[in-house]
Amino acid sequence: MTAGVLDDKVLVLNRLYMAVRVVSARRAFCLLARDLAEVISIEDGQYLNYDFSSWTELGRLQRQIEPDAHAWVRTVRLHIAVPKIIRLLDYDRVPQQRVKLNRRNIFARDANTCQYCGRTYPTPELSIDHIVPRSQGGGESWTNLVCACTKCNARKGGRTPTQANMHLIRKPVQPRSNPMVTVRLGREGHACWQAFLNEAYWSVELS
Repeated sequence: MTAGVLDDKVLVLNRLYMAVRVVSARRAFCLLARDLAEVISIEDGQYLNYDFSSWTELGRLQRQIEPDAHAWVRTVRLHIAVPKIIRLLDYDRVPQQRVKLNRRNIFARDANTCQYCGRTYPTPELSIDHIVPRSQGGGESWTNLVCACTKCNARKGGRTPTQANMHLIRKPVQPRSNPMVTVRLGREGHACWQAFLNEAYWSVELS
């Protein structure tokens, strides 16, 4: 098996077809092999359900006809297509309705872009800035925390943007859906998630 492929992300639905989390392909295969989940595949605009056995058999044909339609895990006997969506058979809990306020989600919401200079940076070169500094009563909230490069953060110091003569490139808001999932949706091969995420609220990060 290819370790990199087993780290691919798979959307997990509950029994009622509601998105609840994102897991690695490795975890998805464990759920499928234990008959705790089934594969949901979108084919010609229709949603089809496959248990692990039928999905494996379908993969034999798919690999011959559309080898680039999936990532593949190689076993001793065959290749198995990595599913993009699975559905838990006995889990009907509704996902939590609040997005976690944390460093990773703020970076994702702001797309790793400094909200003062507008430049995009690698995560190690970014920091979290309090728009209204804590020393002036600013709290920990989606509307008071933004992504900032270290240079802009140092320039702003313990001042508000107005006091530092700096301007935010956009007003910070609380995201309705998990920004990490939104980032993932922009990647080819995961557009099929969109139908299940339009009305979803997220509190679980990609892992």
